[in-house]
This record gives sequence, C-alpha cells and structure tokens, in this order.
Amino acid sequence: MTAIIDYGAGNLFSVKNALDFLGIENKITKDPDDLRSADRLILPGVGAFPDAMRMLNESGLVEVIRQEVKKKPLLGICLGMQMLFEKGYEFGETDGLGLIPGSVKLMHPAGDLPVPHIGWNSLEFNEPCKLLDKCENGDYVYFVHSFAAECDSRNVAAYCDYGMKIPALVFEENVYGAQFHPEKSGDTGLNILRCFAAL
Repeated sequence: MTAIIDYGAGNLFSVKNALDFLGIENKITKDPDDLRSADRLILPGVGAFPDAMRMLNESGLVEVIRQEVKKKPLLGICLGMQMLFEKGYEFGETDGLGLIPGSVKLMHPAGDLPVPHIGWNSLEFNEPCKLLDKCENGDYVYFVHSFAAECDSRNVAAYCDYGMKIPALVFEENVYGAQFHPEKSGDTGLNILRCFAAL
C-alpha cells in the first residue's frame, strides 16, 4: 500500500486519482500507524515552504517519516520534493526534512523567462535512477514552481532547462523527489509513478 501523507498542504486527490487509475493500492492518511505499515510513502505539497513545514511539524509526522524512509521509499512531489532538502529560503530561512543534502532558493532564469515556471519541459537525464526506467531522455513533464533545489549533481537523476539547470528529479537512497507533477504529466508521469510503485 502507498500512503499519501495528509498534513494539510498537499495536492492529495490528484495524486490519489493517478494511483487509482494505475490500479495502485493507496490511502490518504495522517495516521502514523498507516505510514508505518505502508510499503511506500508520497509527500505531496502546494503553497509556501515555511507554511508547509509548520503544518508538517504540527502534524507530528516528521519523526515518523524520518524513521520510515530508512526502510521504505518516499516520493516528494513539487513542494513536497523541496521539503526533502535541508533548508528552504522562501520568506526567510526554514529547516526542511534534511533527507537530501542541499537547499531550495528562488529561481533566477536567464533572459526574460517568467517566474513562476509553469508548463511542459523535457527531462535531461543525469544519474541512473529506477524511477526513470520506463522513460526516455527528452520526455516532457509538467512544472509549476518558483523555487528550485541547489544540490550536488550526484543527487540529480534528471534536470530540465529553463534559463538555468533545474533539478527535476532528485534522489538519495530511499528518498526521491519530483519538482514536476507526475500526476499531471501524462504517460511519462504515470510511468514514473508505476516505477515508484514497483520499488
């Protein structure tokens, strides 16, 4: 079973709908016992980094997540991906979950490209990653974000180019993060979710 973590700031139902479509057993939950019994975890997120981290801390699930990722895969999506890092710099400095080394900062793309970055961009593969086993270099996925991760290249499975190299899919051991929305990225996104469900 895949547990979709409900801490009050997630894009929960679009993720659930995608998993339901794929026939992947899942549950939206804020029950620590559900997270402990699940085979894998998904951390969605929309909104501002400090608000989301405050709600996650208030949920009492942070330590449960940190313990469970030692034993099972976790996928962070969009803001949920950004929260996997050590620090976020939206409206000041906020501690993240610290599951992937690095921080998240406001994007400054070259040229006149607007922020937020909204739309379809192609993936540029960087490091081998099991979530990309059913994808091809150059496949398109859908982004909506103003902040981007800054991290070591070894943690980046794929970049996208938006006037700067944006880490699009990141990983560290059992922890994975998608800056894009796989649940809104057509067949490519569904294939990524299939691969995550097979871990």
